[in-house]
Amino acid sequence: MIKQLQKRFIAISAAVICMIFALIFVIAYLLNVSSVNQTLDTLTDILSENDGTFPENSGSLPSAMQGSNLFPSFINKETPFSTRFFTVWLNEEDEIVATNIESISSVAKEDAEDYARSAVIKGKERGWIEDYRYKIYDAKMGYSIVFVDGSMYRGMSSRFIGTIGFILTATAAMVLILILLISKRAIRPIAESYEKQKQFVTDVNHELKTPLTLIMTNLEILESQLGENEWIDGIRRKGEQMTELVGQLVTLSRMDEDEQIMAVSKVDLSECVLDAIAEFQPLSEEHKKHMESDVQPDVSCMGNEEALRRLLSILLDNAVKYCDEGGEIKITLRHRRQIVLTVENSCRSVDDIRLDKLFDRFYRSDEARTFGGGFGIGLSIAQSIAKKHHGEITAYRRDGAHIGFKVIWKH
Repeated sequence: MIKQLQKRFIAISAAVICMIFALIFVIAYLLNVSSVNQTLDTLTDILSENDGTFPENSGSLPSAMQGSNLFPSFINKETPFSTRFFTVWLNEEDEIVATNIESISSVAKEDAEDYARSAVIKGKERGWIEDYRYKIYDAKMGYSIVFVDGSMYRGMSSRFIGTIGFILTATAAMVLILILLISKRAIRPIAESYEKQKQFVTDVNHELKTPLTLIMTNLEILESQLGENEWIDGIRRKGEQMTELVGQLVTLSRMDEDEQIMAVSKVDLSECVLDAIAEFQPLSEEHKKHMESDVQPDVSCMGNEEALRRLLSILLDNAVKYCDEGGEIKITLRHRRQIVLTVENSCRSVDDIRLDKLFDRFYRSDEARTFGGGFGIGLSIAQSIAKKHHGEITAYRRDGAHIGFKVIWKH
């Protein structure tokens, strides 16, 4: 259990760290992409305001930015000479009437016209065509499209994002290593508390087992001398309940141990279910509760037969105890993609039962028993057995009048 808790602590911490670092990376990426787009949009705005060229007086460039203060710092007198761009003019019939490629050497006239046609097809005012950021704007005889080479900006952006990704990955790895190193220390108080709890259960077992055995033995001697007596029978029943409680506590404590190794073999689950039904059928009939079954033959699984039989016994015992007088109990076993066992019984008060608490230790949904008794440990033991067999047990309601338990084996 402690190892599972430690693994869960590490897994949760790792998931949280990865989510935070991934969020930081996504935010950095989006901000960087937005920065590149806004920078290039600023250049396309300046070019479009001057019909595809930079203003002749480069000293007036900063004043051209007076309507926008997004990224004015990079605009200077060298900007017209460092910016690679070209412009294509079209008429109202979408026919190309002129092209200006004087400020770029890597694009031929035909290529520029192809880029322009692609931008027209996209139908958006701004966008990307390969490594070129474009803007469509109105011109005197139609409209124009100005393209600015963004390959340098994109390259710088990619390197920046790559650096950020590397730093975040390295940092996350170091943090995870630290978590691995301190995980034992982090759960040490819980581990110590758990060990004390196990030791307490062991001590209780030793301290109570001897006096209980002595009490039961003395009762046998007393009964042999006095004969049958209702007071002796009452003491015996309580003594048997106490013995059962101590045994269940020890069983539950052992089930929680990660190191416990069970003898595993191929178990005929169908036969185990039928045997359990045969065992509880007389008890069910005695209390006027109808039991029916639908068990698929030859269903087998790998596991510990004794533990699986105990799980079945707990579920059927629980069903018989809590089934309504004159109600019905149904057991089904199916194997398709997974092995599924369900034990269901009629229960008029099912809406008052907290299903999420049923597997808690010492939880009893109905304090007033119609017969017999219980300690609220059985379902916890059943859950532990299911987990040991890589399975899962859940409780469910059906039509407001039935409660059921489903066990799924995932292998």
